Amino acid sequence: MNLKLKGANVYVAGTFKKRDLFVTNDCIYSIGSGNEVCVLEFNHGEIIEKKIDSFNNISARVIDLDNSFILPSFCDVHVHFREPGYEYKETIKTGSQASARGGYTTVCTMPNLIPAPVDKKTLDVQLEAIKKDAVINVIPYGAITANQSGRGELSRMREMADYVVAYTDDGLGVQTKDLMKVAMHEAKSLGKIIVAHCEDEEILARGDVRKSEWKQIERDVMLSEETGCPYHVCHVSTKESVEIIREARKSNIDVTCETAPHYLMLNDEKVDYTSGSYKMNPPIKTELDRKALIEGINDGTIGIIATDHAPHSKAEKARGFEGSLNGIVGLETAFSTLYSNLVLKEEISFETLIKCMAANPRKRFDIKESGLAVVILMKNI
Repeated sequence: MNLKLKGANVYVAGTFKKRDLFVTNDCIYSIGSGNEVCVLEFNHGEIIEKKIDSFNNISARVIDLDNSFILPSFCDVHVHFREPGYEYKETIKTGSQASARGGYTTVCTMPNLIPAPVDKKTLDVQLEAIKKDAVINVIPYGAITANQSGRGELSRMREMADYVVAYTDDGLGVQTKDLMKVAMHEAKSLGKIIVAHCEDEEILARGDVRKSEWKQIERDVMLSEETGCPYHVCHVSTKESVEIIREARKSNIDVTCETAPHYLMLNDEKVDYTSGSYKMNPPIKTELDRKALIEGINDGTIGIIATDHAPHSKAEKARGFEGSLNGIVGLETAFSTLYSNLVLKEEISFETLIKCMAANPRKRFDIKESGLAVVILMKNI
């Protein structure tokens, strides 16, 4: 069935434009106020208009959108789907279904699995599950180290290069400078990004949670400059981390980072330290840190918002704050909570939110999706 969607605010090339849309089986057309007709295309998370010379009016069911918004679909470069090895928490099927419900059409899955993807054979277990059950585009990460421990020898990165989005030991930081340097040289030779969960275990053992994050970022930024390897930092949570990355980017070092919705919306005064629901790694920091993250989003230091969607069983999150496992879910609610708590409260713009959830992650990781522009309709926001 052909559809005519009237009166939409379409997010085109970084801004909203009033458009009528014609949706057919094989194309989406936009018609502007001057009756200029374009074809909509999807490129690295951006909806692009390409002008055409003529358009034959078609019979279509008409739906008045009443100034609703048409957005590009989202991309999350940091999720945990738990398969293989922990299917009682989440599977490729349920995780990808949750993603679709939240407006995501591409997600990238972390490697803390059984078996961890450390070579092509272990990666194939996950790839087969993705092929069988994923309802959206699911791209795995490969581990950096041979046992996904942050120590020891490198994984067989070259074997996995054609099948993974990047390399990370997420959940653990790479603990030595020398090992990270070797990993960066190998990743650069393969045209891949090193993605880091930054947590120095020696510093953490002394009780300094925030320094364990930013000190390892500081180390890795210098290594990225030295090796020329593109480097991306997971779930930034401290003001020091933001400042290190800001200065690195000013120096044209190939460094990017992400943060997660919970770090942008919560501070340590809002944490219920009796509830496992608030247990995550890195932990929620102060209001000063939250504001530094917001500033980083607004000035482009932080270009990506990723959920770090990390489901556990009900029992694993019901042991109180200290006894529960780290991690919270977020794919189904990320956009709505960020819109309500940040955009409507004028901490970030609507356009910035969309860039951080759609275009920027795809551009940084060179994620391409074929076919028509995949869009989300939101009525009466």
